[in-house]
Amino acid sequence: MNHLPPLRAALLAGALCASTAVFAAPQQGTGVAWDIVEGITTEIGPRPAGSPAEGRARAWGEARLKALGFSNVRVEEFKTRAWTRGPESAALTAPYAQPLAITALGFSVPTPKGGLKAELVYFPTLAALEAAPDGSLKGKVAFIDHAMRAAQDGSGYGPYGNVRRQGPTIASRKGAAGVVIRSAGTDSHRNPHTGVTIFASDVTPIPAGAVSNPDADLVARTAARGKPMAIDLRLEGKPFPDAPSGNVIADLPGRDPSLPIILVGCHLDSWDLGTGAVDDASGCAIVTAAALAAQKDGQTLRTIRVLWSGNEEMGLTGGGGAHYVKMHGSEAHAVAMESDFGADRVWQVKFNTAAQNKPLVDKVKAALWPMGIVPHEGLADGGEDVSAIIAAQKLAVIDLGQDGTHYFDLHHTPDDTLDKVDPAALQQNVDAWAAVLGVIANEPGTIGKAGA
Repeated sequence: MNHLPPLRAALLAGALCASTAVFAAPQQGTGVAWDIVEGITTEIGPRPAGSPAEGRARAWGEARLKALGFSNVRVEEFKTRAWTRGPESAALTAPYAQPLAITALGFSVPTPKGGLKAELVYFPTLAALEAAPDGSLKGKVAFIDHAMRAAQDGSGYGPYGNVRRQGPTIASRKGAAGVVIRSAGTDSHRNPHTGVTIFASDVTPIPAGAVSNPDADLVARTAARGKPMAIDLRLEGKPFPDAPSGNVIADLPGRDPSLPIILVGCHLDSWDLGTGAVDDASGCAIVTAAALAAQKDGQTLRTIRVLWSGNEEMGLTGGGGAHYVKMHGSEAHAVAMESDFGADRVWQVKFNTAAQNKPLVDKVKAALWPMGIVPHEGLADGGEDVSAIIAAQKLAVIDLGQDGTHYFDLHHTPDDTLDKVDPAALQQNVDAWAAVLGVIANEPGTIGKAGA
């Protein structure tokens, strides 16, 4: 080795130390929740609805829940509407040649053989597309912009996500041959965000994709130059009707089986770009570990049931939540809760309970205050995996709200991987959930929903 001057050697040594820090192994966790997240992401990985991987995940979950000591563990299979990805690519061809990082949206239909080469028409918002004359996009590809902004409670996902949910239908009604949107996400990485779109029954489905935020910025800058734009688009994903899916159900029996049960839910399926660590292996890990923790000092009064739901991502009205009602709608439930917002720390709680349950609500608040978790305005609404049973039985709901400031940096991207899960934050979720379950699963009186 050649000898280096002292200053240069010191600088090099510092650079090497910095490099080592950057590429250090991620922190490893312990405990039930971490073992579930690590196990699903390592041993199964991506779990798209209807895929063989989702089937392997059900078998994995059934075995793991049995090993953890749950009772009545079973898989309840159903058929559902899903979608499968194919080859995909996109590039601006005019006025400048630029490759675009793109991913197809769920329920996109394939482009023609050889791809779709067409004029690209820029719309700065969904409202601008809605204002376009009918038929004005015939043979063209619409580009819909609308940059999402981060929010601690994730509330931006509703309005910004509508570009993905409604935009392709509106573009089809205007005559478009295809549609490309800015991803519904808050990151600046060149990672497009996938997700399902919903074509109305009265429109013809068209190829639909999302580009990364940096590429959407590129399209917007190009459009501002006022020159005609063109795109070469290739999306070969297609709908997958009558796909196999299923729920994994498990119980921790209570001392009084006559009392309505407590249901805690998550979803087992994931999108295919990442390994589904944040969305939603973490949720399944949290509710499962918390249910066990709630019974660590003895059997709770009420049964706690864990639901690992199938096909939440593309299920719409035909996913695991709906099938759960079909199978268990005649059983008495008291409260339903869901974890499906990643693994960052819980910071707020919402309730939707009857007025006579104020003493119970106060007990829950008291259990959470030492953790810095405070009540938040608005009614709890559960989530997709438990919404059907909530509606069917008018159940009480408690939402534990996680910090979502960075959730949509990762959501539905290749970056949804295990290293993004902070073990300490994951355990804080478990502790918060266990505190709530320890209260409500030992409540002897009637628990009802506000206004029910």
